[in-house]
Amino acid sequence: MTRAQAGRVRIRDVAKEVSSKNAGNFLLTFDIVFEDDAIYQTAKAAGIITRDSVARIFGIPEASVYRVVAFDPARGFKITIRRPLPSGDVGESDVFGAQQYAPLLDLEIPV
Repeated sequence: MTRAQAGRVRIRDVAKEVSSKNAGNFLLTFDIVFEDDAIYQTAKAAGIITRDSVARIFGIPEASVYRVVAFDPARGFKITIRRPLPSGDVGESDVFGAQQYAPLLDLEIPV
């Protein structure tokens, strides 16, 4: 039985784009954009993309999740979190923040 048959789909299977990037030296921003309005509305109504869920996915305190915003005109979500280490700091491995979105790909949406 596939996940869709079980009534859930992963973001990776239904999002048009999932990306991350710097939002300054101390913040990362994530975009999840859906091409299909019905899937976007389902994800929004299900309440699965929240400060709490983002904190759990990334293993960070909820206080480090600054914002989770649904933006209807783009059929997407904008998420902003505090970086674990400042961009370019010793031990920091992704100066541009471009490879940080992967944990979001497995978030499941009920269908």
